[in-house]
Amino acid sequence: MRAQTALTPERTADRLAIRALIDAYAHFADRRKPEEQAALYAEDGRTFVYNGDSSTSEPVQVLAGRAEHAEGFKVLSQYVATTHFNGQSTVTLNGDRATGETYCLAHHLLETDEGRTLIVMSIRYEDTFVKHDDTWLFAERKLIIDWTDTRPSQP
Repeated sequence: MRAQTALTPERTADRLAIRALIDAYAHFADRRKPEEQAALYAEDGRTFVYNGDSSTSEPVQVLAGRAEHAEGFKVLSQYVATTHFNGQSTVTLNGDRATGETYCLAHHLLETDEGRTLIVMSIRYEDTFVKHDDTWLFAERKLIIDWTDTRPSQP
């Protein structure tokens, strides 16, 4: 990774738009809006989910197209609440395409008959972005769960 130094107004606008896209993904996830979350992808956009197991390079789940994404995002409805904190991001622009990596701490609050549980996930997103009709979208998103911490939670 290397820093990009030539930030023209256009490149700056693109970088800000991509960060807004990344943050919108977390916002719609936390608000349980799977259709809006899926609309952040290109028509043929894909997501690959990895559980962080270094012994395999195979994803545990693959979503393709907006309809599959909308259905897949509904899994979040099992939680009472979620909060996704997006951290640092890197973005490399290349015309109407870009790549990047974003760190996220995702908190998932689950309530069952056995009690309340907090699941914290350290996630890295490795993204490919595409600009379509002046709008940045996810072309491909690799969701890599580096670690999880599950513990009882008290209100």
